[in-house]
Amino acid sequence: MSTTIATTRLLALNAGSTASTHLAECLAVDFAALLLAVAPTLPPSAIQRMHAAAGKGITQRMALAAALLREAGQGEVQHWQAHPSDTVRGWACYLIGGDTQAALSDKLQAMHPLADDPHFGVREWAWLALRSDIVDAPLEALALLRSWAQQPSPHLRRFACEALRPRGVWATHIALLKQQPEHVLPLLEVLADDPERYVQDSVGNWLNDAGKSQPDWVRAVCTQWQSTRDSVANAYIRKRALRSL
Repeated sequence: MSTTIATTRLLALNAGSTASTHLAECLAVDFAALLLAVAPTLPPSAIQRMHAAAGKGITQRMALAAALLREAGQGEVQHWQAHPSDTVRGWACYLIGGDTQAALSDKLQAMHPLADDPHFGVREWAWLALRSDIVDAPLEALALLRSWAQQPSPHLRRFACEALRPRGVWATHIALLKQQPEHVLPLLEVLADDPERYVQDSVGNWLNDAGKSQPDWVRAVCTQWQSTRDSVANAYIRKRALRSL
């Protein structure tokens, strides 16, 4: 069933004066209108490029918005990462991700507050914006994210898992982790009894992703956990991991 968004609500989203409350609102934002509202000094050609991209996927438009801001000399991450609009804060994520001069370690450090953002959408953009870097260097990313899996914030613990998902819905696949998911097992072990459902869902989804290429490995991990872990959290993770095997 489609979700109807009131005109006044959509106008507020497109003006950047408020944050979305669910995915349908995220997807309904007019990027060209929002870009014009929050960065009115952008050249008309930039707004036109965003208009022309209206039919493209949302991840492509997120990256384009960041590129347009950067090209216009308005790519200062700190300026955008505290904006009321979750979409604009997502553009800040892509400004970090699109910095071709920065190392992955520096990008992760810059992304830290956005990965811990109170808005669900911004937290997703945070790892998606770094996905190409992670695909290019999954073992380096894994080494850097091991400490994130032990952070007090469940948002950051989830980030460590989501960023390394072998597949993912909107994300480029990580070939190495599809074929050799065992690389990530030490990180998954840290999260195997996580008390937060938000993190449990991510770990279960990670294993379910891996099961599409390496089902026997996922079954073996779950069998071992069943005999060595008796938490309610781990039982939930195992059920989610095995749901399509």
